[in-house]
Amino acid sequence: MIHLDNVVKTYPRGTTAVNGLSLEAPTGKVTVLVGPSGCGKTTTLRMINRMVEPTSGTITINGRDTAEMNPDQLRRGIGYVIQAGGLFPHRTVLDNIATVPILLGTPKKKVRDRARELLNLVGLDPEHAHRYPRQLSGGQQQRVGVARALAADPPLILMDEPFSAVDPVVRTQLQDDLRRLQHELGTTIVLVTHDIDEAIRLGDHIAVLRVGGSLAQTGTPTELLTNPADDFVADFIGTDRGYRCLAFTATPNLPLIHETTVRLGDTPTHITTTAAGQHWILALDNNNKPLGWVDTTTITQPLASHHLHRGGTLATTNSSLRRTLDAALSSPSGRGVLTHPDGTFAGTIHANQLLDAIENTRNHPTSQERP
Repeated sequence: MIHLDNVVKTYPRGTTAVNGLSLEAPTGKVTVLVGPSGCGKTTTLRMINRMVEPTSGTITINGRDTAEMNPDQLRRGIGYVIQAGGLFPHRTVLDNIATVPILLGTPKKKVRDRARELLNLVGLDPEHAHRYPRQLSGGQQQRVGVARALAADPPLILMDEPFSAVDPVVRTQLQDDLRRLQHELGTTIVLVTHDIDEAIRLGDHIAVLRVGGSLAQTGTPTELLTNPADDFVADFIGTDRGYRCLAFTATPNLPLIHETTVRLGDTPTHITTTAAGQHWILALDNNNKPLGWVDTTTITQPLASHHLHRGGTLATTNSSLRRTLDAALSSPSGRGVLTHPDGTFAGTIHANQLLDAIENTRNHPTSQERP
């Protein structure tokens, strides 16, 4: 548990970056500090590992006052990930990952073996071990940065806008990987971002800060979306709060539609007969995994991949209500495709069923920890 009690940071010329901040970051959870530029979120993060010293107030980690700890030893026990990776350009990937364990005196062979394990854990091929940062993409560099932070098995990792320098597709992948790693390892993470959507996507606990470094509100993503403390928080979170909140609501156990399906190579006659008057029919591959929808009114040749409409997203049988609704709304048939966890086809569900379910959740909410 990280506890900040009435923490203040005032710089010599009188600028107050953090003003009377009190909050907690629970053990084994992701706590996100979010707010506009000038709200003191990065300063707060750096006060936790004493890269910046607070002017007043106390910061404790598991009950120990950080002001009474050796700063170097404190930092070596905390993972740290910054924007664009912050890798040493003259060191290989393997040597970058090994930095802190070597400083802690861990035998080199053990460190290198651990570094290779971490490459796999963060989704990088071990062949990258002997490359230099300049030979990696931005997303790969960021994965190495995460691996380096994990190398000494720290109970706490601080992350300062770790994904802001990569493109949106890579950012989403890295966010998903971070959630997976945190779930597997149970590491306590404090993360800074200016992006409220990233905060909602990643955080178990969110602290919204105002310009000047004061606390506006803390809570879970659902609490912030459903009950913003004031106009500042409401404006910062933005619109579509009701729809975004569906990401934290489990899809009810609704009856699925058992679709008739076709496969690539099926003849127009077979497709028409199987469809039995339906405008749209679903195509599966030989492993019973969805390929896409077929417009039965346009098929004059054996079914081929160019006949498939792939615009609809997929949901799984344990997806959030938001994801399942998106699958239905994005489907040309109006029926969302659901799969089992192994990717095989489970059935479909109509948008109207989900809209009825949304109405029911107003009186009987069913929560889900993450989107």
